[in-house]
Amino acid sequence: MTTGVLFVCTGNTCRSPMAVGVMRSLAHRAGLAHVFEVDSAGTGVRHAGEPPNRHALEAAARRGHDIAGLRSRPLTASDIARFSHPLAMERTHLAAMRALAPAGLAERPRLFAAEDIPDPFGGTVQDYERALDLIEAGCARLFAELRQAGSK
Repeated sequence: MTTGVLFVCTGNTCRSPMAVGVMRSLAHRAGLAHVFEVDSAGTGVRHAGEPPNRHALEAAARRGHDIAGLRSRPLTASDIARFSHPLAMERTHLAAMRALAPAGLAERPRLFAAEDIPDPFGGTVQDYERALDLIEAGCARLFAELRQAGSK
């Protein structure tokens, strides 16, 4: 059985692609890439079809996470139905996800972390590094949680 994880941010060019890269790296290093389906989407459509932001690409690459092949896409209601773990990078995304969710699934989306992951878009290299620090920590917790749940 595959575990579906969907990361959602605003434009799907910074935070959520970096989270995809981190989660895929964790799964690959653990020999569990085949167990996880990891994707990302954005609550907005402005950047649809675009690659991740250059600073996000560079920050991820410096830490060994390849996100170069990802492209921004808008969140759909079917994403919330398809992925068992649709995760919002901040509370505004969570509200948008719950509003879009198919009937009976409004409670499926949840926050990725206890605190909002700050949007580094338009910021400094350090802003991207700080966001990636939080994303790596959150993905490590999530990965451990999902592995433990899968072993039961």
